[in-house]
Amino acid sequence: MHNDIIIREATLTELNTLIEWRMEVLRCVFSIPADTDTTELRDANIEYYKRALADDTHIACFAEQNGKIVGCGGLCLYDEMPSPDNPTGHCAYLMNIYVRPEHQGHGTGKRIVRWLVGAALARGIKKIYLETSEAGRLLYSILGFSDMKDMMHLTFQE
Repeated sequence: MHNDIIIREATLTELNTLIEWRMEVLRCVFSIPADTDTTELRDANIEYYKRALADDTHIACFAEQNGKIVGCGGLCLYDEMPSPDNPTGHCAYLMNIYVRPEHQGHGTGKRIVRWLVGAALARGIKKIYLETSEAGRLLYSILGFSDMKDMMHLTFQE
């Protein structure tokens, strides 16, 4: 049974574990070959976690089953200019949601997202964004996320 999954906040004391999981997520999401040198990316993520966890602009969590980490997630907290649909200007960006393949399909991802949304709501944040793959679209739709119209992003060519 998968009722024994717990979601808990990850802290700076677990920096090495956070980095291991972040790099696993990046390899999976961006299809980074195993032999690619990711030292620079790893170092940048270490610096990010050190800064963002210390100043409370990032919340990280782990999903554990029987004391073993099986998934992770994160929430970047930031401010935008206040507007009628977000008078406080406080926002969150949901990211790094990942459950190892052998643990998928049992609601762990859903529990991670709900935990992180709860953390945002506890801070008064009601505007939460995310990017998703096709594989994650159904999960986020079930949890109440919807597509945004009129959004674009600038893509740079190397």
